[in-house]
Amino acid sequence: MIQNILVICLGNICRSPMAEGLLKQRYPDKTIGSAGLREITVGWSADPFSIRVMREHGLDISRHRARLLTNELLKDVDLVITMEKEQSDIVKYSFPNFKGKILRVGEYGNYDVPDPYSKNIKAFEESFELISQGIDQIDSHLMQPEKSAENGK
Repeated sequence: MIQNILVICLGNICRSPMAEGLLKQRYPDKTIGSAGLREITVGWSADPFSIRVMREHGLDISRHRARLLTNELLKDVDLVITMEKEQSDIVKYSFPNFKGKILRVGEYGNYDVPDPYSKNIKAFEESFELISQGIDQIDSHLMQPEKSAENGK
């Protein structure tokens, strides 16, 4: 059963905080976090456009602070969700013990979520829509069997 989910993007200030917010809303009983692959953004808040897009969808990510992906963050994780195939490959290479737990958010739709960093609000809205669509697909492929099993008890 998937209980702990970690979402990864490049800097942990645009896409992964949005995905983390959506996952926390959908699965309040699970442990959800996010991290980035670049050390330079550690401690930064979420991008103002990410905060704005999430606020428009009823979610507040204004307290988010970027973290760097580490073995410590991964130790109890059941599922790692990335935004791009290249990020999945980097995580698999850098943390080989977690290969079987890594999934791109657009895996079932065969797409990457482009990085909206330093682009306009429309780019952030498009990323949000792709993330939301990917989470819906992950839910139907990975999480629904859990719900069915729980209902069958």
